[in-house]
Amino acid sequence: MAELHRPGLPHAVPTRPPGRGPLIGMGALLVILTNAVIFVVPPLLPVIEAQYHLATLARTTWVYTSLTLGGGAGFILLPRLADLRGDRHASVVASAFLTMGALVPAVGNSYPALLAGCFVMGFGGAAQLLPLGFLRRNLGQGGITVGVAVLVVATGIGIVAGMIGGGLIVQYLSLRSFFVILTVAFAVTTVASYVIVPHTPPAEPHGRIGVAGTVWMIGWVAAILLTLTQGLVWGAGALIPLVVGTVGGIFWVRVERKSATAVFDVALMKARSVTAACVCIALFAAVNAAYLLLVSDYAQVVPGALRPGDAYGLGLSALQTGWLMVPFAVTFLLGGALADRPVARGHGVPVLLAGAGVSAAGLAWLALAHDQQWHYLVGAAVMGLGCSVGYAAGFAMVQMAVPEEKAGMAAGVAGTFMAVGFAVGTALISADLSVAVVPVPGTGQAVAAADLYGSGYWLAVVLALLVVVPLVVSRARAPRHRLQPN
Repeated sequence: MAELHRPGLPHAVPTRPPGRGPLIGMGALLVILTNAVIFVVPPLLPVIEAQYHLATLARTTWVYTSLTLGGGAGFILLPRLADLRGDRHASVVASAFLTMGALVPAVGNSYPALLAGCFVMGFGGAAQLLPLGFLRRNLGQGGITVGVAVLVVATGIGIVAGMIGGGLIVQYLSLRSFFVILTVAFAVTTVASYVIVPHTPPAEPHGRIGVAGTVWMIGWVAAILLTLTQGLVWGAGALIPLVVGTVGGIFWVRVERKSATAVFDVALMKARSVTAACVCIALFAAVNAAYLLLVSDYAQVVPGALRPGDAYGLGLSALQTGWLMVPFAVTFLLGGALADRPVARGHGVPVLLAGAGVSAAGLAWLALAHDQQWHYLVGAAVMGLGCSVGYAAGFAMVQMAVPEEKAGMAAGVAGTFMAVGFAVGTALISADLSVAVVPVPGTGQAVAAADLYGSGYWLAVVLALLVVVPLVVSRARAPRHRLQPN
């Protein structure tokens, strides 16, 4: 794979030798906490609705929208900040945003404060991508492999920690107490980031963040994410931000190609397999989101609350639903390790295809068998393996295509695709589960019709199999777009 090395660019040299164990632990902590925050939200939705007296589900979904919009901005800016200002600086800034985001609803204790806090936490949530840069820059040979492994493994742990943690909070804590605890945890993380992450000279000491291009990109990405997260609520009105975002993105690409301070190096996206790997990351994120939403929704429907002819569901609590996800985390630990060696040898495409195939198999299983708890335990194990293999291959391929000084930029590109993919998966399954509803007698509420879960899993199978498309296109275009080393 040709790399984008450019002569004359300095390599960052740490001012003090970092401890390998503490540095890996710091990276894992950032990834676990940021993913736990994202996945702690589903079990908290009933508490949020009750505490803030929200009349409709549409208002509650703004919690997701705020997190997603904040994340869209953070994925663009924070990894790039690490390249230009140093890894410690970026890690401390990201952790500080997470701390402030948790503090706002802890102090404000209102729904507007919660939305504002979620936006700020979403921005700081891009901290999950920073270990890709600082582990690579400080661990020498093998740093890419370690960084990707930490990202994949800690993500799986964070997902389950968030689901189980949310269930515990629902049962034993108030919402305000949760945000107080979260504030303290993030404050400690901020201090730990300053102490553990080495201060290194910036990888690009003379580089600059193009303010106009960055604001422009945040704007069009946010418009598309807004459509994906609120499209069902707005109906035809969602086409307005979609058109604005799409047109804005097209013109942004044209302008960035000629910009001296481009947000993302255009050569990066032209590198062999990088664009394809990013699209695959988005598809795996969409599959991941679809799976999580389908499982958490079906498992918590109480069969006894429905009419006999409509009854379905497992009647589990939020905490019990979280425990169903444990096999997902276990096999997530294995997938990254299995993908490391073949990807390092240049076999990233077959690994991506294998991850897609395993994910499709797990989803097909759940499409056919999802009415018993053991069905979900089997499905979770298969899905964890498939998703982790796909993520590991995708992120490693993007990192391997760039030199060390561009590690943050590469992480930001991949992270932006991941955020869009997650929003796409959530929107598609939300639409599927809204096609037909079954009333819950005596509550004024309704749940999705039982057969929609099967169709939702088949829809996710299609998303997994679509991984083949960007890989085939990339291979067909490779002779024309392959870069030559300088």
